[in-house]
Amino acid sequence: MSIDLKQDFFGLFGLPRAFAIDEAKLDQAWHELQARVHPDRHAHLSDAEKRASMQWATRVNEGYRTLRKPLPRAQYLLELAGVDAGLETNTAMSPAFLMEQMEWREAVEEARQAGDVDALESLHVRLRTHSKEVMAGLGHALDDKADFDAAADTVRRLMFIEKLQHEIDDALEALET
Repeated sequence: MSIDLKQDFFGLFGLPRAFAIDEAKLDQAWHELQARVHPDRHAHLSDAEKRASMQWATRVNEGYRTLRKPLPRAQYLLELAGVDAGLETNTAMSPAFLMEQMEWREAVEEARQAGDVDALESLHVRLRTHSKEVMAGLGHALDDKADFDAAADTVRRLMFIEKLQHEIDDALEALET
């Protein structure tokens, strides 16, 4: 039942250390590991063994949560590469990106104030498409070029995009109630 708690999440799930992963393989490995380490399977063991089981289950779940979504997976890859993405401290963005963000936010605000659900849904679709394009660039920076500085910049950009996506979702929800 032992799991090496020191191996990285990719090794834990038998995946190569890359941004592009086989999600089906991740899901399958997660289910198999959960079946092995779930605390309920070890309820009859000593307290120390139960604690170890809980640690293993926690590690497996943490790894799964990290790898199953692209943004946390990218952040983790940067961490493994020893790159501080500066998510809390580095908020410098290119003027073009900041202008783009202002335009997106203005469009969302105008649609929200006008109660224009169609416009908000259109913005949602456009932003999702844009996010996929930026995500593809992130994958290229991480997997093909190992350009961790560019990847860190892209992660910061994606965090802005994700926040904007939530703002659109919130505006749509407010108009639907």
